[in-house]
Amino acid sequence: MLDAVVLAGGPHDAIARLQPGAPNKAFVEIDGITLVGRVLAALRGSSHIRRIVAVAPLAQRHHPALTLVDDLRPDGVHITESLRNGLRDLAPDADALVVASDLPVLTPAAVDDFAQRVLALDADIAYGCVEKTAHLRRYPAVPHTWAHMRDGTFCGGGIVGMKPRVLPLLERFIERLGAARKHPFKLASLFGWDMLARYAVRRLTIAHAEARAEHLLGARARAAISPYPETAVNVDRVTDVELARRLVTPSV
Repeated sequence: MLDAVVLAGGPHDAIARLQPGAPNKAFVEIDGITLVGRVLAALRGSSHIRRIVAVAPLAQRHHPALTLVDDLRPDGVHITESLRNGLRDLAPDADALVVASDLPVLTPAAVDDFAQRVLALDADIAYGCVEKTAHLRRYPAVPHTWAHMRDGTFCGGGIVGMKPRVLPLLERFIERLGAARKHPFKLASLFGWDMLARYAVRRLTIAHAEARAEHLLGARARAAISPYPETAVNVDRVTDVELARRLVTPSV
């Protein structure tokens, strides 16, 4: 059994403005059910989830969408602050799931499978991803940014497994990434020119990427490749809202 932290904070963006009263996109309804409500229902239906912590604006504490959570904690200005609040007091060496709140088609079966993979990997950080053919088989109309690796073509997912004790290491890396983001040379140097060259000619393997991530973080990092594309279907743009509504509404 794992604990799950659902990140339901964030700005009042263009997606949130589609829903009167929504503080952020997590509280936008998709076919009458909020995005965060759909994610919480999938987690609660999983046989592998013990406790659910939601990180969201405290003003939403009485929102019907949050009735499935065991604990509500305030979101922060930055994602690292929200992560810190969500992971606080969780067992430092036990695997936990950090879950995005904008996964409209997430299912208990997908959560079960991902949880099993995280436990089997026994990594400090297990980054969720989905292979392109598995995604296209189910959701060919859903766009993604794809990473072309020697092992295949992948997109990032909306679930990460991590041991809470590695959060300070992750925060340190995020700070380095933020400092380099406007300087291409520094950014390339951070990841390594050899890595960029391998990626450019599609010779970068998952094992290479895992080893570099482990070196950068100082923690054991692994890719958790899910066969469930539901873990990677998210709502990032206004146009994704209508697409999500079509995905959750059974065809007649």
